[in-house]
Amino acid sequence: MSKTDPKTDQKLEARGGSNRRLLPPFAALRAFEAIGALGGIRRAAAELAVDHAAVSRHLRALEDWAGVKLVDRTRGGHLTAEGERYHARISAAFDEIGKATADLTRRGDDRRLLIWCVPGFAYRWLNGRLAEFSAANPDIDLEVRPTDHAPDFSLHQADADIRYVRDFAPPVADDIQTLEFARPVVFPVGAPSYIADLGKAAPTAALLDKILLHEEDDEEWRAWLAERGVPMLDRVPGPRLWHAHLTLDAARRGQGLALTNSLLLAGELESGVLARCPVALGEPEIGFGAYAFRARRDRWRDRNIVRFRRWLQQAAQRDAPELIAAE
Repeated sequence: MSKTDPKTDQKLEARGGSNRRLLPPFAALRAFEAIGALGGIRRAAAELAVDHAAVSRHLRALEDWAGVKLVDRTRGGHLTAEGERYHARISAAFDEIGKATADLTRRGDDRRLLIWCVPGFAYRWLNGRLAEFSAANPDIDLEVRPTDHAPDFSLHQADADIRYVRDFAPPVADDIQTLEFARPVVFPVGAPSYIADLGKAAPTAALLDKILLHEEDDEEWRAWLAERGVPMLDRVPGPRLWHAHLTLDAARRGQGLALTNSLLLAGELESGVLARCPVALGEPEIGFGAYAFRARRDRWRDRNIVRFRRWLQQAAQRDAPELIAAE
């Protein structure tokens, strides 16, 4: 007769006396978690891609198993007080399971590097330089996704993110590490024919007679004008184009003035396609923020992230050495 390892016996004994014996059916838990999160059985069914009758059966099975009513069906499916307390705890457990699974499935994928990036910077600067990085790092499968939204790093939506961060933006979570790799000067540009009537030293207020092109809002134009001595306006008129590359394209076509920086211009000042507006040239330059590279703090020293981060910093420094923040 074989003997078991004493340590194994201890583990089995501890497991037998643990709360694992109280685990209800997982399908029922999953259905209840979706009901509480989405506010109803039909919405939960849609998310889980099952018939709402199946979700109702899972809910009844869980309530029968626990001997507690979790959902008040007379109030449109709202959770009872017991249901709310239980849902809060199992939701946290589901989140932890999701994060653990994401960590597990990422393991061993040493070649792939997924970078999310603000679209204007991706199109106007980064895209034209990626071949350089790939040639120097052929063992990395780089994927860049231009997007207006920062990733949820806790869900491993991306390995790293590049975003323009205004100085007045709220701080990021403590588990995210940030490198500001460029803090560019911001200035207005337009097609030479469009700004020819401004002369060589127009007052800043003269720009209000032109069409001002915005990304998602007029906040930067308002701040830039205020820094140049134009009183803060309630609203600056002009079309909203959402992306930096679209505002610059419109400016190039003579449709208005765009507020930009040297990292986004791709040589258009040198070629004469665009020109800086000749306003207040002797005054101090203005900036509102920095381009930032971000990643999870616990992955900041991962090999692929380090290699891309250092390449990014060096490449930006070659283009605009006076704008670079040290690591």
